[in-house]
Amino acid sequence: MKATAFDQRFDQGDDVSELLDLSAARRPGYESQTVAIDFPEWMLNGLDREARRLGVSRDALVKVWLAERLEQLPLTS
Repeated sequence: MKATAFDQRFDQGDDVSELLDLSAARRPGYESQTVAIDFPEWMLNGLDREARRLGVSRDALVKVWLAERLEQLPLTS
């Protein structure tokens, strides 16, 4: 399919997802890196307690909390 036909279908609101190969799709700026952070035991106990209460993993809880805090920071260049 030519790009113009694809664009036209998209602009008309047609579902074009079946036309895309998303197997190698990447979101720039969202690549993961593994980091090691040492937490005191009292923090881990609190994180685990809250994660269990919410039904999520400790990692997911930390990511959400960090993202929320970072979103509050003023934008700088």
